[in-house]
Amino acid sequence: MIIDCDVHHNQRNKDDWLNYLREPYKSEVARYGLRQLASGIRYEEGGNRWDLVPPSGLSPGGDPDFVREQLLDRYGTRFALLSGYTGPVAGMPDPDYVHAVCQAFNDFSLDVWCRADERFKIGLQVPATQDPQLAAREIERLGEHPGVIAVCIAGTASRIPFGQRYYWPLYEAAERYNLPLHFHPSTTSVLAGLGTTPAGMANTYLEMHTCLPQFYMAYLASFIFEGVFERFPGLRVAFVEGGVTWLPHLLWRMDKEFKALRQQAPYLKRLPSEYIKDHVRLTTQPIEEPKKAEHLVQLFNMIDGDEVLMYASDYPHFDFDEPTALPRQLGETTLRRILHDNACAFFNLPAAPAGEAMK
Repeated sequence: MIIDCDVHHNQRNKDDWLNYLREPYKSEVARYGLRQLASGIRYEEGGNRWDLVPPSGLSPGGDPDFVREQLLDRYGTRFALLSGYTGPVAGMPDPDYVHAVCQAFNDFSLDVWCRADERFKIGLQVPATQDPQLAAREIERLGEHPGVIAVCIAGTASRIPFGQRYYWPLYEAAERYNLPLHFHPSTTSVLAGLGTTPAGMANTYLEMHTCLPQFYMAYLASFIFEGVFERFPGLRVAFVEGGVTWLPHLLWRMDKEFKALRQQAPYLKRLPSEYIKDHVRLTTQPIEEPKKAEHLVQLFNMIDGDEVLMYASDYPHFDFDEPTALPRQLGETTLRRILHDNACAFFNLPAAPAGEAMK
């Protein structure tokens, strides 16, 4: 059995989704459409697989029945976390507009998708970078809904590192409602930020996409050294779609630097690396592909991948990973934990019936 931690869904058409949007933004979007960020960077066909356009003619990820057939039923997916398509919204500077769009999208997702199949669960879209107080209000509004299992935060470059106190109202609400944070990179929101890579603006999507793990390295260092996990001991964070093999280097470097400069992180009570198992998870897609599969297995072992990793497909995007992308050399027990058990515990999902997760 599988729990898929990253499935992108969208509105079936503008009119369906528009009915959930409050004024004055409903009239604005009805007349002018959603506000857009134009990138000038090419990426193929909107980044989606060409073979996942449903017979209904809707866009990939827009038809719950087709996603059920193509993904849930085909791969034996027990739960799928719907992470949406709000990257362009994440880059918008107007907090009230973004809050309204997030509210509408959340209501639409619960009403249309979660009702279509109980295996669909959502991550709440929130205006995390624009206004953490508004983000906390959205968690308070829907945090107890049984269809909500996470809080999605889109974006890459941020003018304020994610460990700093500016974001703490959001983290306090997430911890209070026992909802993990689900960080996901955005191709478009970075255009409104400081750069498409930590070194500045890249000329191509290829370069930007390759450098995504560098952002997650900075996120995690900020969370650790700002003492977020000491301040919020129940907070859990998932870093999605940023690879996994960067983690050993960062853990080794954080521990080494901390031993020399620990006075600059007075909140920490443990080595930086010791916070990972309690608070942090990485998803597998896009899985790195070294020339020798055993090298990937070695890196998984270095980070205790049987506890830290969770499976994600990134459906319906071009770099979609089937469950078989994971190396078989990991063994059945580790594969079962990555494909199902770790996410089941992390997102507080009901345990599988006895024997089912073994299938």
